[in-house]
Amino acid sequence: MSVPQPSAEERGEQILAVFGTAFGELLAADPAAFRVKFRKMAASAFAFYRGTACLFYEDLREGRDKGPYLDERTSRVWVHGDLHAENFGTYMDANGRLIFNVNDFDEAYVGPFTWDVQRFAASLALIGLAKALSDDQISALVRTYAQAYRERIHALANDAKDDDLPPFTLDTAEGPLLDALRSARSRTRFSLLDSMTEIRDFERRFAPGGGSIDLDAATRYKVLAAFDGYLETLPEASLVRPDSYRVKDVVGRRGIGIGSAGLPSYNILLEGHSDALENDVIIYMKQAQTPAVSRHITDGRVREYFQHEGHRTVISQRALQDAADPWLGWTELDGAGQLVAEVSPYAVDLDWSDIDDPEEIAAVVADLGRATATMHAAADDESGHSLVPYSTERAIDAAIAADEDGFAELLVDFAHAYGARARADHQIFVDLFRNGRIPGL
Repeated sequence: MSVPQPSAEERGEQILAVFGTAFGELLAADPAAFRVKFRKMAASAFAFYRGTACLFYEDLREGRDKGPYLDERTSRVWVHGDLHAENFGTYMDANGRLIFNVNDFDEAYVGPFTWDVQRFAASLALIGLAKALSDDQISALVRTYAQAYRERIHALANDAKDDDLPPFTLDTAEGPLLDALRSARSRTRFSLLDSMTEIRDFERRFAPGGGSIDLDAATRYKVLAAFDGYLETLPEASLVRPDSYRVKDVVGRRGIGIGSAGLPSYNILLEGHSDALENDVIIYMKQAQTPAVSRHITDGRVREYFQHEGHRTVISQRALQDAADPWLGWTELDGAGQLVAEVSPYAVDLDWSDIDDPEEIAAVVADLGRATATMHAAADDESGHSLVPYSTERAIDAAIAADEDGFAELLVDFAHAYGARARADHQIFVDLFRNGRIPGL
């Protein structure tokens, strides 16, 4: 990809225009949340990159249908939408297993598979620079990722047995992935409850403070009505014990990350799987956002498949993540689609801060390449969703086979070019922000 190099002033205007489209309404509704978001993004080029998927896809717009590995099928794959090196971590699946894999599906959509691997490759360039790796070392890491992705896709396309390609679990993971899984295993639901709730009059309630916001009666009524709608979206297997969904308390919440600034959200305390207070469960309900990818996908069949953004997020996660959170569902509130899921104690993100040895970094990157391929292969004709009615792994495998060597080099070139672009954009953004140039702040 040839990344344009406008002047700093011209690029600043482009950034402001993209921000206006992507964030305008939410920023106007909650400028304080965006001041927090933007200060976090100002901290580093990588933090800026994490918060600007909208800018990334705008930059890809001109060449989105012209890639050498894209055809009718490989341009129509269920993609993560915001795949970078820090969007991997642990979760407890519906079978009670701790899994390490891709997480955070707020930006998931259907589009070209190359967008995911390009976005990840550029994030490697940014992490590599932050760890003072040379350009050659960064190139080697991107090639490692590309090779691991390609090998796993090829194995899946050739019907490799599940035993040969197991998920990353406590039994199969190594290094920092295993560390994350062990950290997740050491956590308990009781500790989470203890940090967010208290027992009053023999019943558990949310504790004041800590980002909780008391709701007025009208808002509480609307949230509970939306909760009733959510129950209708759960699979039957999740509704074995109806008392599990008895609501004990509900509060608003704030401070939920770079990507969710300005989105209304709520925490709901439920009875859980038994009457014991230590088995109570906290779920969250938040307004789902329009994914940055969707603004650059013109296929009406994709857009029409989803009822709203909450429905899109849940269907995408269920498609991309094997045995997803049994509490995962959707609903509507004030006409906006909502995502509902558990506030899980078992979610631990991959921590890059102590991954410094080049060999260890390479081993992690290879595992993330395998995880990416497994994710892309999960959501196709065998997943029960009609939106992608063919084998994505076979389509991707055939496309890469046409130019094996070129695939890795495409990602290497993109990683360096867009990494440099993101670093320059970060400085431009900081100057815009600190000088009061962002409208509404």
